[in-house]
Amino acid sequence: MMGEEEKTIEEEFSYPILLAERIRKSVEETESFNVECAEVGKHIDRLSQMLRSVIRLSTNTTNINQSSYSFYERPIRRIISEISRNLERTLTLVRKCKRNGLFHFVTFTITSAADFRKVFNLLDSSIGDLRWLLSVYDFNSIDSTGIVLSLPPIASNDPILSWVWSYIAALHMGGVSDRVEAANELASLANDHDRNKKIIVEEGGIPPLLKLLKEGASPDSQIAASNALANLGTDQEKVRIIVSEHGAQIIVQVLNDSTMRVQIGVAKLVSRMAKNDPAAQEEFAREKIIRPLVSLLSFDTFVDEPKSFPGKPTSFHSLVRINKELQGGEGGGNVGGQQNHYSHSSSSSSLHSEGSSGRSGHGKKERENEKPEVKHKLKINCAEALWMLSKESVSNSRRITETKGLLCLAKIIEKETGDLQLNCLMTIMEITAAAELNADLRRAAFKTNSPAAKAVVEQLLRLVQEESSPSLQVAAIKSIGSLARTFPARETRIINPIVLQLGNKNPNVATEASVALGKFACPENFLCVEHSKAIIEYDGVTPLLRLLRASDRAQLHGLILLCYLALHVGNSEGLERARAALEGAARSSLIQHPSLRDLIPKAISHLGLYQDGLHSFRQSYST
Repeated sequence: MMGEEEKTIEEEFSYPILLAERIRKSVEETESFNVECAEVGKHIDRLSQMLRSVIRLSTNTTNINQSSYSFYERPIRRIISEISRNLERTLTLVRKCKRNGLFHFVTFTITSAADFRKVFNLLDSSIGDLRWLLSVYDFNSIDSTGIVLSLPPIASNDPILSWVWSYIAALHMGGVSDRVEAANELASLANDHDRNKKIIVEEGGIPPLLKLLKEGASPDSQIAASNALANLGTDQEKVRIIVSEHGAQIIVQVLNDSTMRVQIGVAKLVSRMAKNDPAAQEEFAREKIIRPLVSLLSFDTFVDEPKSFPGKPTSFHSLVRINKELQGGEGGGNVGGQQNHYSHSSSSSSLHSEGSSGRSGHGKKERENEKPEVKHKLKINCAEALWMLSKESVSNSRRITETKGLLCLAKIIEKETGDLQLNCLMTIMEITAAAELNADLRRAAFKTNSPAAKAVVEQLLRLVQEESSPSLQVAAIKSIGSLARTFPARETRIINPIVLQLGNKNPNVATEASVALGKFACPENFLCVEHSKAIIEYDGVTPLLRLLRASDRAQLHGLILLCYLALHVGNSEGLERARAALEGAARSSLIQHPSLRDLIPKAISHLGLYQDGLHSFRQSYST
C-alpha cells in the first residue's frame, strides 16, 4: 500500500472529493432531519468548491515556480487528512437519515440535532482550514505576497505550527523579501524553545533554508538562512539532518564564494554544527573547509611584514617571514619542513586566494575595503570554527597544521586580545591535545626546529608568564603540558614558568600547572628524570606541598607529580618533606584512586630507601 508521503497532491485530494460526492448523493436520499441534511449539503458544496480551488492553485503554483521556488505540500497533506476524517464522520451521520425499514426507526431514535451541530462544527473547521490554505498558497503574484499569520482551526491549540507552516511556505514560494523575513522569523522561533526547533525540522524547514543559503539571492537572505540553521543545529540529531541534505557541501561553497558579512554567519554555523556532532567535523573536512577558514583568519595578518630579512632569523617576526616562504597545503606538506628557495609572495595573500577560489580579484578588493569591525568579527568566528573542528579530532588538527595554520594562530595570539585571542588559543590547545595522543602529528607539526612550533611555544610561555586571565593561563598551560614529550632536556626554560604557577593564587591555574608538570615527569616521558630534576631545582616542591591542601583535584594531581619526583629523583634533599606528605595521603581516602593506589606506596618506599640511608650516614658522620 502506498504511504501517505508517497502520494501525489492529486491523489491526496481524490479521496475527500469522492467522500464529498457520496455525502451529496446521500443528502438527496434522506427522509429524516431534512433541514439539517440540507444544511450539510450546503457545507459540502462550499467545501468541494474550495477543495478544487486548492487543487488548481497547487497546480498553477507548481507551473509558475521555477528553479528558485518549490511547492510546499506538508500543511496540505496534514489538512486534507483531517478533512477526510471529518467527511467520513459526516457521511456516516447522513446515511443514518435514509429510509431503511426497522433500521431507519432505530437510527432515527439515536440521531439528534446535537449530532448535526457537531458535524457542522467539523465542516466549518474544514472550510476554515481550506480558506487558510488558499490565503497562504495564493502566490499568483510571487514577488508581492506577504506572509499569512492567521490561525487555521487545525492549529487552534498549537499556533506555532501554523506560523511555521506559513514561514516555510514563504521560503518555498515567496519573493526574496518574504523569504528573508521567513528565515529570520524561523531563526527567532528556534531560538525561543527546543520544541519550536523540533516542529520546524519535522515540518521540513531545513531543505528550503539550505536552498536559500545556496542560491545567494542577496547577502541578507544568506545571512538569515545561516542564522536560522545555526539556531536549529543545536544537537546531534538536527545537525545530522542538515548534513544529510548536503548541508556541508553547500556551506563550504558559500564560505568560499560570498561576502564577508555572509561568511560571518556561515562560520558561526560551521562552529555550531562541528561542536554538536563529530560526524559533521569529518564531513566538513571532506569538503575541504579548513583551508578557506585559515585563509580568512590570516587575511591582513602579515601585511606589514618586511619583504626581506638579512642575517640569521631569530625573532618572532623573522620566524613569521620564514613561514611565509614554506611550501604547504591542506592534505600535504609540513609546516616546519625545509625550504629550497625563498619567494617574496605574501603567505596570507596566497592562502586567501587559494581558500577563496570562487571569488575574483574584485572580491578580494571588496574584502580589503570592508570595515575593520566586520573583518574582526569574521576572524573571531573563523577561529571559533577551527576550534570546534579541531576539538578531539586528530585528522582536522593535522589539516590545520598543514595549511600554515599554527603560525597564523600564534601571530594572532601575540597581537590580539578578547574573543579572537581566546578562540585562537583554544584551537592551539585542541591541536596540542591531539598531538599528545598522536605521535605522527606531534613529530610533523611540533619539531624542535619548526618555526611555527617555536612561534606557538613562545606565545604560550608569554601567556603563562604575563597574562592575568586565569582562563588564558589555563589553556596555555594545558597546551604546554600536551607538548611535554617534544621538549629536549636542555629546554629547561619551559619548566620554570610552569613551576612558578604552582603557587598561583587561582586554584585552577595552580592545579593545571601540576597536571602539566606531571606530563613532563611521568615515566612515559623519555626525559622524565631530567625534567624531574629541573622541577626540583626550580623549587617546585614547596608550592606543590601547599597545593596538597587545596581541592580534591589539586590534591590528586599534586600527589601524582610528587610521586613521580620521588621515583625519579628520590635522593634529592628537596624531597625531604615529601615523604611525610605521601605517608599522610596513604592514610586518606585518596589512596583508593586508581592512579594513586600503587603509585604512593612505591614512592614512599623509594624515598625511604634514600632518606633512611642518608639519615644513617649523617648520624655516623656526626659521631
